[in-house]
Amino acid sequence: MKRPLVPATASGPWPAPAKLNLLLHITGRRSDGYHELQTIFQFLTAADWLYFDIHDSDEISVAGSSAGVDGDTDLVVRAARLLQAHSGCRSGVTIYNDKRLPVGAGLGGGSSDAATTLVVLNRLWQLGMTINELAEIGLALGADVPVFVRGQAAFAEGVGEILTPVDLPEPWFLILNPVVSVSTADIFSDVELTRDTPQKTIADLLSEGGRNDCETVVCRRYPEVAAVLNWLNEYAPARMTGTGSCIFAAFETESDAQAVADRAPDHWDAFIARGMNQSSLHIALQ
Repeated sequence: MKRPLVPATASGPWPAPAKLNLLLHITGRRSDGYHELQTIFQFLTAADWLYFDIHDSDEISVAGSSAGVDGDTDLVVRAARLLQAHSGCRSGVTIYNDKRLPVGAGLGGGSSDAATTLVVLNRLWQLGMTINELAEIGLALGADVPVFVRGQAAFAEGVGEILTPVDLPEPWFLILNPVVSVSTADIFSDVELTRDTPQKTIADLLSEGGRNDCETVVCRRYPEVAAVLNWLNEYAPARMTGTGSCIFAAFETESDAQAVADRAPDHWDAFIARGMNQSSLHIALQ
């Protein structure tokens, strides 16, 4: 996607980091259709980059919206409008999104963009809202938004909003993207999705490693994802993040990850990023 032309008056760049689901267990399905889950989120150094140009008009708009996403439905616009409505703020903003993370890849790019919008506009608009208040607003936009708002690697339960901070190793990850966009709604509605994985404690999940319950369904629907998973498993234990399509494996050093990346077929997008227990957004806010 073409990078937006950012005016000198804009604040930024502000990172909207990617995440990995190091595991994803579906433990049940609620009467409202939402799925109960257990997962572990860790951030990556890879990120989208957002700029915010504040103005006196109450208008909110975005430049550099994700391909195929209308400006009014873009999560950053929805996030800014929700924050505006909750706070009574009369200022507006033009948001410039230098979109680096792939869409429909399980890296949480849209949710992270929304969270960065909430957190940064809270500062620029001088609203004084707490992290808890921002996380509650973010939950209305998506189950993954609160973890990005809070900015700490976390064990998540419920629909993903019940968060317990965890301290994890911070390895180098090789992430392979077969360049297909996976529909989360389609995966969670698939009749063959496992929905009865027993709940476990954080300690058990961290020691056992867990799995991603969505992998089987995604690999059946998207043979390209299955091909990446099988290939990367030849070099290191590999797993899909979220509902896909990206596949990742952990390595002790950047050079180890690079050595495997150099062998990857050219028609896959490969990148290397460091795992982070604190979001780069929250580091930038310090």
